[in-house]
Amino acid sequence: MTGLWGAIVEAWMELRIHRTRVLLSLVGVAVAVASITTVVALGQVAQQASQEQNERWGGRPAMLVLGAWTTDGSPADVAAVNAAYEATAQRYAITYSSRSTWLNPSVQLPGAGVIFFGGQAVDASYGTMHRVRVMEGRWFTTADNDRLAPAIIINEFFWKQMGSPDLATHPTVVLLGGDDVTAVIIGVTPSPTGDQSQSMYMLYSAYARTTNPVLQAQQQPNYEYWVPPELSEELSGRIKRDVAAALGDAYQVDVSRADYEAQLGAGEDPYKQIKLLIGGVAVLVLGLGGLGLVNISLVTVRQRIREIGIRRSFGATAARVFFAVMMESVVATLVAGIAGVAVAIMFVQSPWVQAQIGDGVIDVPPFPVSAALIGIAASVAVGAIGGLLPAVVALRVKVIDAIRY
Repeated sequence: MTGLWGAIVEAWMELRIHRTRVLLSLVGVAVAVASITTVVALGQVAQQASQEQNERWGGRPAMLVLGAWTTDGSPADVAAVNAAYEATAQRYAITYSSRSTWLNPSVQLPGAGVIFFGGQAVDASYGTMHRVRVMEGRWFTTADNDRLAPAIIINEFFWKQMGSPDLATHPTVVLLGGDDVTAVIIGVTPSPTGDQSQSMYMLYSAYARTTNPVLQAQQQPNYEYWVPPELSEELSGRIKRDVAAALGDAYQVDVSRADYEAQLGAGEDPYKQIKLLIGGVAVLVLGLGGLGLVNISLVTVRQRIREIGIRRSFGATAARVFFAVMMESVVATLVAGIAGVAVAIMFVQSPWVQAQIGDGVIDVPPFPVSAALIGIAASVAVGAIGGLLPAVVALRVKVIDAIRY
C-alpha cells in the first residue's frame, strides 16, 4: 500500500508540473464521463416515469383481472360475482383489490350549463394499485364508505372550472339525474397538459347505494387483485378455480394479468435503444479524449527521458517506471472522471431537468450510485489504456539515454 500511495502522489506531482497540457487533453474525457453518467442517471428517471405511467393504466405488477360472464349471454348476477370476488380476496389474504366501473355523470356549473363527463367507481385500494396522484386534498379511505353524502375526487380541469375552491371548506357538486346526488369533493388529481375534459372518481360502495339512474352503469365492473409477481401464476389458477366453483356451470371465468410487465416482459427497458445510441456517442467521445491523452503523454515521456534514465541509474526498476508513468494517466483521468460525475449530478438533480424528465413521477429515484461508478470506472479504464503506450516507451529508456539527452 505504501508503494501504491507513493506512486499516486508521484503521479499527481507530475500532473501538476504539466497541468496545462494535461487539462487540455482531459476536457474530452470529462465531457464523455459526464455524458455517460448523465445518460445512465436520466435513463433510470425516465424508466421510472414510464413505469409509473404504465402502472396508472394497467396497474402495478402483478395485476390480476377477473372476468366472469354467463355462457348464454344473459346479464351476469353482479351481486354473486361481487361475493365470489370478495371471498377469494379474503381467502388468499390479498391486501389490495378493487372493483371499477365506468360512470357517465352530469353536473351543472355556473356559466357552463350542464356538463356530461366520464368517471369511475372504484374501491379505496385502486389509488395504490394504479398510482393515482392527488395534487390537492387526499385519496379515499375506508372511512369514506360510511359517508351519507358520497365523497368524490375530481380532476384539475374540473376543479378550476369550479373556481378552485378550498377543499377545507368541503365544496360540493350535485350529480344530476332522477335522484340528484350531492357529493363532497375531497381531492383533486392533476390533468395532463392541454387536457380540457372533466373526470371524477367515486367509491364503489357509494355508487352501489345510489338510486340515481344516470350513475348506474350498464356494464359489469372489472375486478382486480394486486399480488406478488412470483405468485401470480399460482394465484391465477386458484382464483379462477374458486370463482368458477362459486358461480357454477352457468358462468365462464377467466383470470389474466393486465400490468405492463405481462406485455413488455419483466425488466424490459422501453428507453434501451435511446440509451444505447447516446451511450455509443459518449463512448466515442471518451475514446477521442483518450487518444488526446495518449498524444500528450507520449510527448511528455519523450521530454522526460533524461529524468527517467537518471531514475533507472539510481536503481528504479522497470516495473516501477512502467507503473509510475501509467499511474499518471490513471490519476489524470480519475480526476477528470470525478469532475464529469459532479457535473452530471448537478445537471440531473437540477429542478428544471427533474421537471422535464420526471414530471408526474411519484417515487423519484435518487441519483443512482451505479451511474457514478460507471463514470468513474470508464475514466479509470481510459486512463489505463491511454497510459499503456507511454509506459511502454518509458520502459525502454536506458541509462545511457540520460547522458545522450
